[in-house]
Amino acid sequence: MVKYADGRPAGELTLRTLAMPADANAAGDIFGGWVMAQMDLACGIRAAERARGRVVTAAVKEMSFAKPMKVGDTLCVYTHVTRVGRTSMTLKVEAWAQRYLQELMEKVTDADFVMVALDGEGRPTPIPGE
Repeated sequence: MVKYADGRPAGELTLRTLAMPADANAAGDIFGGWVMAQMDLACGIRAAERARGRVVTAAVKEMSFAKPMKVGDTLCVYTHVTRVGRTSMTLKVEAWAQRYLQELMEKVTDADFVMVALDGEGRPTPIPGE
């Protein structure tokens, strides 16, 4: 049974991946940019489902890292659509580390991502209703 150290994740589990040595510095700490890239992938998945089409990242609001990720940890990314505008949406994204060979889950970081829906020509397009 998983034990959460920092409350419980908000949103839906959208992406799980294993942190490997190629994603780390010499001390075995995972690069923050790698974590952010995985969060961006998860946003792209969730936003494309909601927009029923192509989306791109327009902005990432403030992000700070509360805990490190280590080689062997499983990164679990949770997403939740918090706002839908005409052509853009905002998602709350949380990254959690399931520690290597442990049941412990710790929150690594969170941020708000703004995604824009695009048409076939690459121009912003309205997001359909639910």
